[in-house]
Amino acid sequence: MQLHNFFIVNKAGGLIYNRSFSAKARLSGNDYLVLASTFHSLHSIASQISPVSPDPEGGIESMQVDTFTLCCFQTQTGIKLFITADPNKNATSLQSFLRKVYQIYTDYVLKNPFYELDQVIRCSLFDKHLELLAQKYAQVHPSASTYTRK
Repeated sequence: MQLHNFFIVNKAGGLIYNRSFSAKARLSGNDYLVLASTFHSLHSIASQISPVSPDPEGGIESMQVDTFTLCCFQTQTGIKLFITADPNKNATSLQSFLRKVYQIYTDYVLKNPFYELDQVIRCSLFDKHLELLAQKYAQVHPSASTYTRK
């Protein structure tokens, strides 16, 4: 399974980080912003119209269509990490990937004394470790071996 695009959206719906892992899935800067804010809105609506009970921490966890798979991990503070990848019947590995990215985020972004919450992430250590994780993911999942560096 090939990874395409990765996003981090703050609790207000603003795009604070994006990364493309696939040359064929690159978007323009404006497209990244539109996609992130649209997903934030859909996630919010999905949590409110849940037939079980409205859950502010609920929403879209994964979505699979013919052309891609989307997985989302929402933190306790409302930050959403989501990724698009090739279609796959099992999104569990993508959820695991997002949890590992969140660990990298907490280690290299939140512990950075120069980072301000909810601002655009510009941290070379985060970039480096995210790239290493994506490469490792591509090795574990052979069909993701078409990983391309940004």
